[in-house]
Amino acid sequence: MPTLTPTVLSTERLRLRWFTEDDAAANFAVFSDPEVTRYWSRAPWTELEQSAQMIAATMANYADGSGLRFAIERLDGGEMIGNVSLFHFIDDSRRCDIGYALGSRYWGQGYASEALQAAIGYGFRELGLNRVEADVDPANAASRRVLEKLGFREEGYMPERWIVHGEAADTVNYGLLKRYWDARSTS
Repeated sequence: MPTLTPTVLSTERLRLRWFTEDDAAANFAVFSDPEVTRYWSRAPWTELEQSAQMIAATMANYADGSGLRFAIERLDGGEMIGNVSLFHFIDDSRRCDIGYALGSRYWGQGYASEALQAAIGYGFRELGLNRVEADVDPANAASRRVLEKLGFREEGYMPERWIVHGEAADTVNYGLLKRYWDARSTS
């Protein structure tokens, strides 16, 4: 697992930074929204304590190097609008998974692509990753478009991989190699 140090990434409109305990309410606002959790394997949050627990787990992941979750803030206004995570690091293979969530009122404005681009670039440059993987419900067309825009390639289909809100849900697997990323960045 990588050694993680507090990091801030900046883009044209966003700042990605480590979570703090002060983010509990804003984080709760994201994950208590049924639209955001539609394709998530858990129900929307109903208590602020659920957010505090996620932040505590995030801080433990920072400490042991098992995961890196960035809070996404808008530069104009400073509000936290979501998060992006690099997690499940496989050191020998230099790969990890990526996950992300954005408050529904910020959808369709390019924030997800902008935040993911910064986090993925950091993973390849600073963490020495060779591969980043994602899995998406095939019905989540917006998330699939974001991944494909960033150069992820569809690599497989797994029927009924998750139980989401009591129903079996399929998964489409995506992968992004550093060489795909590098070729995209230079073209």
